[in-house]
Amino acid sequence: MVSRSIISSMNGKELELDKVLSSHRGEKHAIIIPDFPDADAIASAFTHQLISLQYNLSADIFYWGKINNPQDIVLVKLLDIELIRYSDTLDFSGYDGSVFIGTQGTTTTLRQILEASNIKPILAIDHHEEEDFIHAEFHDIRKASSTSFIYTDYLKKGLLRLERSNPTHIKCATALMYGIMYKTDRYIWAKEEDFQAVAFLSNYADSSLLEEIVNQSRSKKVMDVIQKALESRVIKQNYSIAGVGYLRAEDRNAIHQAADFLLTEENVHTAIVYAILQNGNREVLSGSFRTRKLTLDPDEFLREAFGRGEIEVYYEGKSQKVRGFEIPIFFLAGTGGEEYNTLKWRVYDMQVKQKLFNKIGVSEEREET
Repeated sequence: MVSRSIISSMNGKELELDKVLSSHRGEKHAIIIPDFPDADAIASAFTHQLISLQYNLSADIFYWGKINNPQDIVLVKLLDIELIRYSDTLDFSGYDGSVFIGTQGTTTTLRQILEASNIKPILAIDHHEEEDFIHAEFHDIRKASSTSFIYTDYLKKGLLRLERSNPTHIKCATALMYGIMYKTDRYIWAKEEDFQAVAFLSNYADSSLLEEIVNQSRSKKVMDVIQKALESRVIKQNYSIAGVGYLRAEDRNAIHQAADFLLTEENVHTAIVYAILQNGNREVLSGSFRTRKLTLDPDEFLREAFGRGEIEVYYEGKSQKVRGFEIPIFFLAGTGGEEYNTLKWRVYDMQVKQKLFNKIGVSEEREET
């Protein structure tokens, strides 16, 4: 339980959060993280679960898709973080409210399911640009490197007092430390506030656990996608652009890793990798945008290239020069045999490249590869 002396020293968002959580004592909440959660969302949700216990609140963590980054899988297993993957048999009727962490509804399918179940949103805590999809009692949407930073700030201000003798607190600090590390690309993009947060967490985190999480190799699937990106890339005026065909929705992270890899090539300042993600009959064209060019605004570039109403752009971590994007596939969604799929990919691949070439201001003809 949070002590009165600590509460009296609080101000700002942490005091608001304390009041909201206090008003819901004894309830059961569903913590919602993105469909394909990353380390930042997982660490933050785990921390929220621990904070909730201080208010006699029980909370379960839910996601809809799949965890596919090797480091994130190891994070969950090593730290014994219990996550519940949604299935059609899951019943939310026993929950009194929902908590959205690392998402404001656009990156989770569970928002609509909860709305249909009349589960009201209690909290929305996120480091992405503010959106208007969830109308919760409490919002903490701030410009920060990560949601893990926001939760570390809560810990520093007393919402949960970490103890070195408590194994669960050690796991919490380790998870948050990795969440910040992941979102800042191993501190390359970290700011002073991030280093201060990490300094606080280092008093409690287990460095051997952190090392084991970090030192995971890329999966064969990711390596295959990187190889395909290398083979198909087109370089135009320091932009490296690659379409990698069809992928399962759970392999989405491979697109981002391929874009990271292409960005390491000499004389490339921006990498864009995209694929058609398939999940049953539902399909989207999903991509990743990475740039080192300081004068390039990712949001503006993508919206001007693809049309402001046609594309969803979201902050995807590591720095303000990193974006994920999705373009819905409506009428042409679904499979129709190998020949149909090949033709459909050729059309989408040509259309995406043409729009990007037009934005860059170059001709369609192939340059160096």
